[in-house]
Amino acid sequence: MSLFITSLNSGSNGNCYYVGNHNEAVLIDAGISCREIEKRMQRLQLSMQTVKAIFISHEHSDHILGVAVLAKKYKLPVYITATTLYSCGTILLDSSLVISFCAYQPVQIGELHITPFPKFHDASEPHSFIISDKEVTVGVFTDIGVPCKHVIQHFKQCHAAFLEANYDETMLENGRYPYHLKKRIRGDHGHLSNKQALQLFTAHKPTFMSHLLLSHLSKENNNPAMVQQLFTTHAGNTKIIVASRFEETAVYQIQHTESVIANNVSVNKKPYKSSPAKSSQLSLF
Repeated sequence: MSLFITSLNSGSNGNCYYVGNHNEAVLIDAGISCREIEKRMQRLQLSMQTVKAIFISHEHSDHILGVAVLAKKYKLPVYITATTLYSCGTILLDSSLVISFCAYQPVQIGELHITPFPKFHDASEPHSFIISDKEVTVGVFTDIGVPCKHVIQHFKQCHAAFLEANYDETMLENGRYPYHLKKRIRGDHGHLSNKQALQLFTAHKPTFMSHLLLSHLSKENNNPAMVQQLFTTHAGNTKIIVASRFEETAVYQIQHTESVIANNVSVNKKPYKSSPAKSSQLSLF
């Protein structure tokens, strides 16, 4: 079995992550416009008809900007907690498309099993998610103040993961942000630093993790090349990708025993035959 993953955008300007198999997929958050999601998926030869649901992690605008239009246009169910929905304020979601979820209660979308779990972040009721398709598990771990037991427990299960590496501690300290914002970012309900993310990765990475997509990098307080080098040094057999805040990544095929880059493959078409195609990942920044 395989899962196909890509970051359609990652950062404070918008977050949207795609995880799916040949038949169905889900989006974790929709923090960029419907039009941009469509354009980026089209460039990757991913069909919106494969997307069966949207899962919302929390109410911040960089995670919900495009959800209302996207859900209405494609009649997609939006899985969101009641507390998070209330905190979204004026977001115009069709009530018939809204489905609540609870932590640790898996949601089945075709052959996909999506399990939400709580995390520390400065939102009303934030959750992260793992997505499984029988033998393969992918985790989305962003907007996290500290790597709590919930995060660690699920990170250990993942064949691939989107992991926040938001800021470099020295760059944040010496940067132009006011003190209160610096305190919020590095607090227990803020974001993971490069150091915290690396500690989580090196201490709890399973031997079978094939891909790590470093996500939600700060534009002001981080450096993609530095993060790439830092994690690659400790990566072993895990491929390190830095997700861009400006464009989509490649599509990666995650398998139980091996993984390949699946750029320019229509994953909703069967059967899929892997080929030794060259990696043509888009420029990151």
